Amino acid sequence: MIEVRNLSKDFVVHRKQPGLLGSIRSLFVRDRVVKHAVRDVSFSIGEGEIVGLVGANGAGKTTLVKMLSGIIHPTAGSMSVLGHDPWKRDNEFRRRIALIMGQKAQLWWDLPAADCFLLLREIYQIPEAQYRETLDWLCDALRVKGEINFQIRRLSLGERMKMELIASLLHRPRILFLDEPTIGLDVVSQKKVREFLRHHNATRGTTILLTSHYMADIEELCDRVIIVDRGSIFFDGRLAEVIDRFADHKIITIHGEGTGRCPREHLERYGEVIGQADGEVRLRVKRHRVIPVCKA
Repeated sequence: MIEVRNLSKDFVVHRKQPGLLGSIRSLFVRDRVVKHAVRDVSFSIGEGEIVGLVGANGAGKTTLVKMLSGIIHPTAGSMSVLGHDPWKRDNEFRRRIALIMGQKAQLWWDLPAADCFLLLREIYQIPEAQYRETLDWLCDALRVKGEINFQIRRLSLGERMKMELIASLLHRPRILFLDEPTIGLDVVSQKKVREFLRHHNATRGTTILLTSHYMADIEELCDRVIIVDRGSIFFDGRLAEVIDRFADHKIITIHGEGTGRCPREHLERYGEVIGQADGEVRLRVKRHRVIPVCKA
């Protein structure tokens, strides 16, 4: 479904010194700085997968999603999404993907959601029967049938995100790109969105690439994660492997009278002693031994 080979994206930004003199100087001489947003990235995603794209702010996640959806052009490398070059923006390609960005709305603020959906039906040339069937199924799955006739601006943030999901899935895309879809939502709304995405993937087989800073999104939806660090892929594999490789231990802190006087050689039977003071002992213990050690 998605093939990426040695993909890179550089941005040229201008740096200006503060103040009036800096503004005048920048009219004649501009300091240019090249920022490497994505560096030599390669991966592939199969049909029906839900893959989590994880990384700190500025790691390159959104840039990568924008390149895969054809919004921006790569500096180097190649990619194929459903057999298309995304940056060419063919109509056939755009009919088969959908992109939701949690920080940017795609629906018209002053229109009811139902009118927005009708407009999207015309844009995507969706047959009437398919449109009605899909809309009814999505409204039932998200439980928003009674809200689609209200103006978008009158809806809560959680309801607006559900409308965004419906708008993106009306044309039955084969790939769904989600850039922080649960940002700003309360815990209950986040849970409902996750349940819907899992249900939609199971019933429709839609391939999903998800970026999120909420680890609950990643843990509940994704079996596979791609960790991006400063534009490069740091890890690509199953979520369980991340814990095994990078967090194979826990720190246990024991509070109690006399713990500071406990012989160190006695404590070392349970784990690595990393701190011992009056009334407190800290041990580094392998994850699989945490419960037995605590019991002991």
